[in-house]
Amino acid sequence: MAQSKFTLFAGSSHPELAKEVAALTKGGLGKIKRSTFSCGEKYVVLEQTIRGQEVFLLQTCRDQLVNEDFMELFLMINAAKLSFAKKVRVIIPHFGYARQDKVHIPREPISAKVMADLLVTAGADHVIAFELHADQAQAFFDVPVDNISVHKLFASYFKSKKLKNAVVVSPDAGGAKNAKKLADDLGVPIAILHKSRPEHNKARTTHVVGDVKGKTCIIYDDMIDTAGSVAAAHEALTKSGAGKDMYLAATHAIFSGKASKRLAQAGFKEVVVTDTIPILKEKKFKGLKQISIAPLIAHIISNISHQKSVSSLFY
Repeated sequence: MAQSKFTLFAGSSHPELAKEVAALTKGGLGKIKRSTFSCGEKYVVLEQTIRGQEVFLLQTCRDQLVNEDFMELFLMINAAKLSFAKKVRVIIPHFGYARQDKVHIPREPISAKVMADLLVTAGADHVIAFELHADQAQAFFDVPVDNISVHKLFASYFKSKKLKNAVVVSPDAGGAKNAKKLADDLGVPIAILHKSRPEHNKARTTHVVGDVKGKTCIIYDDMIDTAGSVAAAHEALTKSGAGKDMYLAATHAIFSGKASKRLAQAGFKEVVVTDTIPILKEKKFKGLKQISIAPLIAHIISNISHQKSVSSLFY
């Protein structure tokens, strides 16, 4: 019996996304057993042959389970490598530790680099991530990296809403590049908020750069963690005379701590996110919209397996 050109295995972090991707690729999910010993150690075994095949491993990083998800992924990669896979390609929609990408104060680690090294050491030949916190993080890996942008998914969504007098707002200077991509797709101007961080997970917005008065603002960021930054951004824009309808769009819905409560109370017309991270039922709220990245992942897998361009899907 002829074997497929690739096999897709999924970790335990996002079964819904994995099933959707598998259905779209029409290849099904590879058989894998995952368990945890009573002492807390992870165990993984691939229950079918993959000798000579290209293997895709799908695993994301969830709120409060980042370390567990990474550990399971390391073992999946090593299992595939030791099973004589032709290539081990890791699809990691939300790359945990991505924000720890530089030394801010003396004697800090560069944790994102550490995690990149561990993925490569485990045996990854190729990493496919979505909206790394900084593009430069690709240099942390000693293997090829595709850093997938999802701005076109958001552009398509907001175009369908036919918003009038809109402006895309970056919550800080670091996110201006991504905000500009979305603004260009929508054909609208951009504004930037000046933000400072007195400590971890704390943010203070001081002033707005750009014209937002009376406009429909779309705050665009790579992730929402505690939601403190975006709640402060909503308040700053309101004080600057922004229009009543304000939207928030972000790739990674981490939603840690009191994020969902803050977002529900902030007054956004809609909070639009992708499903790079599964959102628990208790974290959902009125006005939350999710865009699936499964079709994009399926196209990426198809293009790679047929040796076609991946960048053409998102540039």
